[in-house]
Amino acid sequence: MSLKVTEFAFVGYPVTDLAASREFYEKVLNLTPASVFGDEEGSWIEYEVGPHTLAITNMAPDWNPSKDGGGVALEVEDFDASIAWLKSNHVIFRLRPVETPVCHMALIADPDGNSICIHKRKPGHH
Repeated sequence: MSLKVTEFAFVGYPVTDLAASREFYEKVLNLTPASVFGDEEGSWIEYEVGPHTLAITNMAPDWNPSKDGGGVALEVEDFDASIAWLKSNHVIFRLRPVETPVCHMALIADPDGNSICIHKRKPGHH
C-alpha cells in the first residue's frame, strides 16, 4: 500500500481582516463564495474555481499570512486584460508580468500579503 493523491481538496490562505479579504477575493478576483462557515469572529470561506476550491479563513490563530508561504496560481482567460484590471484596482504586484517559454505570469499580494500568481498558459502547454 502506498499514498495515492487523487485531487486537491482545497488550497487555503489565512487572513486577518475578513471584510477586506472578502472584498479582494470577491470584487477584485471576481470569485463567488460557494460555502461560508462561521461568522466575523471566525470564518471559513470557500470559492469554487473549476473543480478546485480556494479557501480563506481567520479561524486558525496560529496560521499566519505570509508572502513566503505556499501559493495558488489562478489561470485566467485573458492575461493582458486581467493585469489591466488588477492595476486599475491598485493591487500590489510582487512580480511584474513576465513571459516564460510556456506561460505569462505575475505575482500579486492579497490584503494580508499572501502571494497569488496570475497565470496564462501558452497554447499547447498544460
